[in-house]
Amino acid sequence: MTETIKHECGIAMVRLLKPLSYYQEKYGTYLYGLNKLYLLMEKQHNRGQEGAGLACVKLHAQPAEEFIYRERAMGTGAIQEIFANVKKQIQETPHDKSDAEWAALHLPFAGEVYMGHLRYSTTGRSGLSYVHPFLRRGNWRSRNLLLCGNFNMTNVDEIFDSIVAKGQHPRSYADTFVLLEQVGHALDMENQKLYDRYKAEGLDDRSITEAIENNLNIAEVLKKPARIWDGGYVICGMTGSGDMFSFRDPRGIRPAFYYADDEIVVVASERPVIQTAMNLTIEQIKELLPGECLVVNRQGQIHIEPILPPLNYSACSFERIYFSRGSDVDIYRERKELGKHLTSQILKSIDYDLAHTVFSFIPNTAEVAFYGMLEGLDNYLTEQKLVKIRNASGSLSDAELKQILSLKVRSEKVAIKDIKLRTFISEGDTRDDLAAHVYDITYGTVLPGIDNLVVIDDSIVRGTTLKQSIIKILDRLRPKKIIIVSSSPQVRFPDCYGIDMSRMGEFIAFKAAMALLRDRGMEAVIEEVYRKSKAQQHYPKEQIVNYVKEIYEPFTQEEISGKIAQMLTSDNITAQVEIVYQTLEGLHQAIPNHPGDWYFSGNYPTPGGNRLVNNAFINFMEGADSKRQL
Repeated sequence: MTETIKHECGIAMVRLLKPLSYYQEKYGTYLYGLNKLYLLMEKQHNRGQEGAGLACVKLHAQPAEEFIYRERAMGTGAIQEIFANVKKQIQETPHDKSDAEWAALHLPFAGEVYMGHLRYSTTGRSGLSYVHPFLRRGNWRSRNLLLCGNFNMTNVDEIFDSIVAKGQHPRSYADTFVLLEQVGHALDMENQKLYDRYKAEGLDDRSITEAIENNLNIAEVLKKPARIWDGGYVICGMTGSGDMFSFRDPRGIRPAFYYADDEIVVVASERPVIQTAMNLTIEQIKELLPGECLVVNRQGQIHIEPILPPLNYSACSFERIYFSRGSDVDIYRERKELGKHLTSQILKSIDYDLAHTVFSFIPNTAEVAFYGMLEGLDNYLTEQKLVKIRNASGSLSDAELKQILSLKVRSEKVAIKDIKLRTFISEGDTRDDLAAHVYDITYGTVLPGIDNLVVIDDSIVRGTTLKQSIIKILDRLRPKKIIIVSSSPQVRFPDCYGIDMSRMGEFIAFKAAMALLRDRGMEAVIEEVYRKSKAQQHYPKEQIVNYVKEIYEPFTQEEISGKIAQMLTSDNITAQVEIVYQTLEGLHQAIPNHPGDWYFSGNYPTPGGNRLVNNAFINFMEGADSKRQL
């Protein structure tokens, strides 16, 4: 993606099922769990570069000894910073490095239950206080709660009102703070219910505490709060007494995977991360299904609990196109298929002139789609060679046969990303002037005035970098025609489930559709959509309709793509510029198991999505196109 899009966070959890002495003897360190957490987080660093945090619960800490440890940091180097701080605390604590039993009782971060989080903010809120894991403290271990997640709730107002109605006084309106208090209250109620039960049975207070810690029902803690949640989420938690859970939303919008054996339980946002950290095959890793919660209790017993019934399955397709690691076998195959499905559109754009067309990609995330595109073009060319050979009158000479067989798809690495320059630009005051130099080109790869140049990107959301940089540098090669290809469809609608795309005015497809309406004297469509959107602004979210779809309805995808090309082409560009987008049909054929396509179709899986797009359009029309106003 030429533009930087902040997106969903990353989660990692580790639960050791044996005493620390076991790992000391087998793996040479009682910090085995901490080391695995580090790997899981580093392998997911792409999912959050604004901040990171980790937490550890010790199962055997004695009274007056800390049983919860937490480290958080801000910035792109947050993972290294927090683990350096952890290492420092361990080193500064005098201890025998082979004494695992002493470490389990006293050494900081030498515990059995770990949680890690990588954060990208999508709500405009930043700062260390917003970095997960969040912690709710108490003097009873079973009432302590650590919470982190990959989520965005669209109905924070409803959740906030529900806990205020119970008499609570939340200190913040942010969704993580609100969820912490809501789940924390449910945890308190579960503790109280068990306390009353064991008190009635005649147990003394210390025995009651032990019985509560051994019998917390995490599924019951989550069921009532989750009933009103609207959003995409994987919510992870730990109690101070050692219960661990990971809960996926009932529509499966956000991803979660896990692995368990008799030594360890591991949870992460991405499958290949677990494969790499634990050296596993795909078959050994399981996906947490929609509405399910993985629970590991204090005793280390593992349960999969149904918290909410599964609803309309809406696993995020953008996750597969761009955000997830391409090393996953399925994601790699899907991204190749996205490129392959564009073959017919590309051939039409170059008038089937493969001999005078060079193919390339925007580094680095579009590379896999590029391979798929080449495969599709190679298949087409093979068919054309067969036709030429079959249709040849008489026998072909060796020279004629060689000429046919020598036809090939011409591919070059045309664009090269200058990482250092990009860092400098982000810190300077001359970003616009220097933006054209974020990418370099490979000179001599295109025949000036003769060759077409086709360059594939994984998605075109805002088009800013294309206009400021990509098209300008490609034009220096003097191609006859520049075709920019997007392996994803046109992004037309904002997201509300954890990706930083919430303003209508930032989408080039929306700008193009609005411009076409004005060009054709159809401003009445804009005013009517605004009127209908405004009229339902205060409706319950379940009654809101996405009328913004009507902005796009008068036009074909090709018409909007043509307007986008016009808007992204500066006056000094000499080549003809064309933009080709993936179709919705092509998307679903390439990625059949992740049908969530609201960015492209406007079909939101939850009612909160319709409320978001309604308010986003109103904000745009009223000049208040703020970051996030639900």
